[in-house]
Amino acid sequence: MIKFVCAKDYDEMSRKAANVISAQMVMKANSVLGLATGSTPIGTYACLVERYEKGDLDFSKITSVNLDEYKGLTHDNDQSYYYFMNDNLFSKVNIDLNNTYVPDGTIEDSAEACAKYDEIVRATGGVDLQLLGLGHNGHIGFNEPAEVFPKGTHCVTLAQSTIDANARFFASKEEVPTQAYTMGIQTIMNAKKILMVVSGADKADIVAKAFFGDVTPNVPASILQLHQDVTIVGDEAAFSKIKDMI
Repeated sequence: MIKFVCAKDYDEMSRKAANVISAQMVMKANSVLGLATGSTPIGTYACLVERYEKGDLDFSKITSVNLDEYKGLTHDNDQSYYYFMNDNLFSKVNIDLNNTYVPDGTIEDSAEACAKYDEIVRATGGVDLQLLGLGHNGHIGFNEPAEVFPKGTHCVTLAQSTIDANARFFASKEEVPTQAYTMGIQTIMNAKKILMVVSGADKADIVAKAFFGDVTPNVPASILQLHQDVTIVGDEAAFSKIKDMI
């Protein structure tokens, strides 16, 4: 079941998404949160930090597992997703860093890296709430369009459209990693609740395709139509193609 929550703009989208995560944390202080990177969740993390600073949220018992990491980047690389999470959330709240997990991009052996991360996710007891963004080609995490839905953590060769989209964060397109470790679709679908944030008119077409089109691995996010508890928070621009359907 998918619930659509429309916000007027990015800031309101961020606040409404933070409301969902805050409610989860209040209901269950030791929640396991699946976290995402990219530009869209930054505002949501900022709202959570603000609420922590006001004394409204406590991260001390929270465990986090991140969706993905570039292969080959160290934690201290300012383009790594570990660095992103530390910069946008972990260093600003009272979360125990020993309870924060991101795939280890420095492990060269893909099978080893992926098996290790799957075991970490299993050991947490399962994700209570998974935060997702939405790629222009429908990818979630780094699960790119494919012939099948990948199950567990795996190494993926990034689509050119994804590399192009991420190039703005690097000094040059040549520096963008071409591979990443990412949670699989089955792992994402095993989360008890899923929260997606989506913003901007450039996402309107893929929102309509993913959630009102066929369920197909060619549009990875379409699998969310089969999950029992999905909330999609988007701004008016992102929802402009589906406003008559929600």
